[in-house]
Amino acid sequence: MAEQTHYEFSAIEAKDVIATHERGWEGFTQFVTYGVVAVVVLLLALLLFVA
Repeated sequence: MAEQTHYEFSAIEAKDVIATHERGWEGFTQFVTYGVVAVVVLLLALLLFVA
């Protein structure tokens, strides 16, 4: 069994990397925003129904 010792890498444009990171950051911030809103709603519901 022969081991592979040479790898072919394709050229990556900086704009492609930046676009990917921007989409990831936007998804993360949207997730955090909805998570914070959900926690606040849960805490308000607990305040209303438990207290």
